[in-house]
Amino acid sequence: MALVAVGQLTSTASMANNLRQCQLLVKKAIHAGAKALFLPEAADYIAGSGEETVSLVKSVQDSEFVLGLREEARREKLSIHVGIHEPGLDAKKVKNTVLWIDERGEIAHRYQKVHLFDVEIKNGPVLQESRCVEPGMTIVPPFDTVLGKVASTICFDLRFPEISLSHKRHGADIIAFPSAFTVPTGKAHWEILLRARAIETQAYVIAAAQVGRHSEKRVSYGHSMIIDPWGVVLADLGDKDGEPEIATATIDHALLRKIRSEMPLFRRTDVYPEV
Repeated sequence: MALVAVGQLTSTASMANNLRQCQLLVKKAIHAGAKALFLPEAADYIAGSGEETVSLVKSVQDSEFVLGLREEARREKLSIHVGIHEPGLDAKKVKNTVLWIDERGEIAHRYQKVHLFDVEIKNGPVLQESRCVEPGMTIVPPFDTVLGKVASTICFDLRFPEISLSHKRHGADIIAFPSAFTVPTGKAHWEILLRARAIETQAYVIAAAQVGRHSEKRVSYGHSMIIDPWGVVLADLGDKDGEPEIATATIDHALLRKIRSEMPLFRRTDVYPEV
């Protein structure tokens, strides 16, 4: 049994202000007694354009945001899962990645977003992430943490169950989906997809989300959630922006074992390929 916190904030182009918001979330998580805090995709910054996204990027060694969160994790002995940007191999692009900063303040895990969000919705948002972001090429296996085995995906990866099924096969207890969903796609699909991923993998799903207006062109849906392996929503932070907020829930390994033993999901890999 371990208490986890999921955080929600509105990142802007100011890395310093975003760090202050996350430091407040750390304080709230510690006050609640959480062992780990899950933060959204692009918590370090959300820029107003692809060019600004590239211009703001810093390495983890130089990023005031990452260095600040590492210090928070070390001082408070709190693990932090957080989405950030890193310099791309192409100088005109960045990597959309997530880090696990352990309770010693060390970067113990890194995953780079595989599926990029290229979408043009009629009377809605037009986003072409691939213009300034390099796609990842690897599904990183779940890793051991104070909570059990945690697996990382990012936002648009949520729409592709193959990644989550791969994490299930490798024994994930928790699958994290740090995100910045648009309002139209969030209203239509966010909760449905999260609950589906939890049910089909029989794992906890923790989805920290951006919320509110980041810039003139960009608004996020919010509704950070924690969902249990039966698909029950344990926490939902809604769409209210303003002061950053957390919600908490307990990771119950006895419940994980019970669900998996009572309804084993054995795949017919003699009929279709294993993911």
